[in-house]
Amino acid sequence: MKGWFSAYTCRDSRQAQEQLADWFEREPGNTLATAEQQQINGVLANLFGYHLMQIGDAVPRDLLADSRIRHRMVMLRPDGKARPRVSEAGLLTAVPEQMPIGNDLVDVILCPHVLEFAASPHEVLREVERVLIPEGHVVIAGFNPWSIWGFARLLMGWQRRAPWCGKFYSSGRIRDWLSLLGFDTVMTRTFFFRPPFSHGGLLERLDFLDRAGSRWWSMLGGIYIVVAKKRVATLTPIKPRWRPRRSLLHGKLPEATARREK
Repeated sequence: MKGWFSAYTCRDSRQAQEQLADWFEREPGNTLATAEQQQINGVLANLFGYHLMQIGDAVPRDLLADSRIRHRMVMLRPDGKARPRVSEAGLLTAVPEQMPIGNDLVDVILCPHVLEFAASPHEVLREVERVLIPEGHVVIAGFNPWSIWGFARLLMGWQRRAPWCGKFYSSGRIRDWLSLLGFDTVMTRTFFFRPPFSHGGLLERLDFLDRAGSRWWSMLGGIYIVVAKKRVATLTPIKPRWRPRRSLLHGKLPEATARREK
């Protein structure tokens, strides 16, 4: 069984990200991208700061459109294709495992489907923690393995094409990783309960599943969003509480005595 699932990994990370970008251009990725843009825009509209950075540009939408942060950046891989979809945003060429950014500089970082296709998702999160300011936020969007999309990956992963060759991490595992790095989870949300059908008209007729799913089986959506805030390390020293020692005297009750100094 372990060897069976290991065969579902993507052959090449760069190639998988290009396949993912092409997949989002057609169904069901096109409908999913529209729903994902609505959810992410609603989240970013309530986050503030001076600097906003998006890692990756596979989703063919302006995911930063509703943010109130003026200075925006999009990080692209050096070997990837430039798809300028974010208005008024600067382009940064780098790998997410080694960001050419100083410590504690960015207020909000958006990671749309980055960890599933990263060679080392732990290194990506470590870099996110490093460049975020204290109390800065990270917004992560990923495929939910405990959904009908996760089941579809079991059926189509043998093709070794994105998105089905990616590693679908659960939102619980993402929250655990973030907690170890010093983050507090602010919000977790799942959405898009429609199956991954390639017919656009059928997907539109099944939009009632999103309304029913958000009410009755809210944790089984195909996509999740995790919002976490970086903790602020306290530098306030804790004073020790000195207690007097007690000695037992002959013929008397125990009484408190001060520690003798030599």
